[in-house]
Amino acid sequence: MSGGKRMRKGAAGRPVTPRRAAKKPVKKPAEPAMDLAVGRRIRDLRRTKQMSLEVVAARTDLSIGFISQIERGLSSPSLRVLATLADVLGVGIAALFGATPEDDSAGGVVTREVQRAELKLWRTGISKQLLSPAGSESRLNLFLVHLDPGGNTGDEFYTHDGEEAGLVLSGEMILTVDTETWTLKQGDSFRFASRRPHRFSNPARDANAVVLWVNCVTAAG
Repeated sequence: MSGGKRMRKGAAGRPVTPRRAAKKPVKKPAEPAMDLAVGRRIRDLRRTKQMSLEVVAARTDLSIGFISQIERGLSSPSLRVLATLADVLGVGIAALFGATPEDDSAGGVVTREVQRAELKLWRTGISKQLLSPAGSESRLNLFLVHLDPGGNTGDEFYTHDGEEAGLVLSGEMILTVDTETWTLKQGDSFRFASRRPHRFSNPARDANAVVLWVNCVTAAG
């Protein structure tokens, strides 16, 4: 046949169509980006308080190297570690979410759903959405805590300043305070002083848990 392009034929005489390059999977944003943002916030707060790494390490019983890695986003801290650092820095965990957005048309009173700051503890299966305006000055803060299946704060108990309360909106949560343990289901609520050793987890293998959580801390010293 003249005037046309010839197609190459395979061994069996069938035309060989050109191969298309395989599409590379789209990579999701790396979770460590969250660690970097939290680390920078901790470093900024520490410098604002004019506290050295040595002082923070001595007061938290964490190593200087570990704190430095957290500040540089090289290590993903647990909720227990974050609570301990926030306590020593004289702020609540809400302060680690960053400053209030510049577009504060609600005057620091209302937080729209799209404006919620989020703190993802991706290694432990816990994420906290801040429902109240972000910033280090607030003493009373409201969170929406999401627990992945098996999500937990770890085997170690932790303590921090203030008082907390909550309501299980969906799923199930195991809460241990001191030596007592409770299984909380949808509609169950709790309250305790944050200085009491505590930990919590989602025991489900295939269901998330959502908890409305309130933290109230005393004024910074």
